[in-house]
Amino acid sequence: MKILFYRTLLILSFAFLLFSCNSSKSITPLKTTEVGLGWSSNSVNTVIFRQNAITTYKNTQFTAYYDADSFLVLAQRTLPDGIWQTQQTAYKGNTADAHNAISIAVDGAGYLHVSWDHHNNELRYARSKEPLSLELGEKMPMTGNLESRISYPQFYNLPSGDLLFMYRSGESGRGSLVLNKYDTAQKEWSQLHSNLIDGEDARNAYWQAYVDTQGTVHLSWVWRETWDVETNHDIAYAKSLDGGKTWVTSTEKPYALPITASSAEYAWEIPQNSSLINQTAMTADQDGNPYIVNYWNTEGTTQYHLVYKKDDVWKVENTGFRTTGFTLGGGGTKKIPISRPEIILTEKANKTTAFLIFRDDLRGSKISIASKQLASETAWSVQDITVESVGAWEPNFDKELFKTQKQLHLFKQQVIQIDGEGLKENEATPVEVLEVNLDQLTTKN
Repeated sequence: MKILFYRTLLILSFAFLLFSCNSSKSITPLKTTEVGLGWSSNSVNTVIFRQNAITTYKNTQFTAYYDADSFLVLAQRTLPDGIWQTQQTAYKGNTADAHNAISIAVDGAGYLHVSWDHHNNELRYARSKEPLSLELGEKMPMTGNLESRISYPQFYNLPSGDLLFMYRSGESGRGSLVLNKYDTAQKEWSQLHSNLIDGEDARNAYWQAYVDTQGTVHLSWVWRETWDVETNHDIAYAKSLDGGKTWVTSTEKPYALPITASSAEYAWEIPQNSSLINQTAMTADQDGNPYIVNYWNTEGTTQYHLVYKKDDVWKVENTGFRTTGFTLGGGGTKKIPISRPEIILTEKANKTTAFLIFRDDLRGSKISIASKQLASETAWSVQDITVESVGAWEPNFDKELFKTQKQLHLFKQQVIQIDGEGLKENEATPVEVLEVNLDQLTTKN
């Protein structure tokens, strides 16, 4: 194993005043560790639909990225202060297409699973030869069924130690959602659903999912009618109480599968041509209530919105802190002035605080976090947590670490994105893990 030692940076900045909604906020102390140098000529390393870009098993943290030569690189360290060890694999990806991201997960036995380089092509999947190892075995199939036209592979950890694997089979506007399950004890994949959400050859679902601490699998999606992003519409919802086998609505009414546009439960209805984005994020509170974050245009301004269910009612919260609007349209990876958002929740003394993680050109393309106690009447508070621009970065964080220890570790890299799947030649930039002191953000509400 090739071991690269990189510097650990401790950045402590105080009394640096930044614009935030109706008041100024100081930058939060950060700890940044550098992993290696990654491809940066587009956003393939930082797109939000990596599931996961970074993950933790017990006290070992893993991440993955493409290097300057498009090789898949794996990395690990021992938390909290271990040195990153990296392994350049024999596998490469088509980094010219920002869809072709890397997704990783670690099963309950400690084996690393990796899927990479997909945009309507055959499955690329391998797992480590040994637990906690960065050495991958040969590429292999999962089930052998519907593995020729894959996009957006995503892993999800179940409390049992088993894994779920979701992907789109088929092209934009006409694809179906496939769901596989990995049995950790048997080391075998099976296909739970070949067509969980059916676009009926007229549309497809762009989803996001979350497995809560009780094992409920939450799934939400927007529909897209064609390849054009302007045809995105509506936010639908389903959940599974048995690890993905059967699916119900938020009121636990059973779905007849596959779910279609006519049978879906709609958390919020949003028309086409609203600049509604696809593939964002969701989470759930300790009572199993779902929270879905997205953005769309409201009265000419593009705003982040939080759609959630509380007291048996679907609600929407317009964050309201942006002041400009834009129009989404066309295909390919877009150059968009704001990132798709991530979301986390903290719950203390019966108070739920939502944190939206994003990047906005209006704020200098820094990493920013907006927060609010949801039951309060206060405005959203926005704080920039980096001084420098991160370019076209989108948020990815260590979800398993946050679930177990409430520590927020972000995957960070400054990257470029040209509209419509373009490239701009750029030198490799540092791939870093940014540790955020969430308590300091919380105390500012």
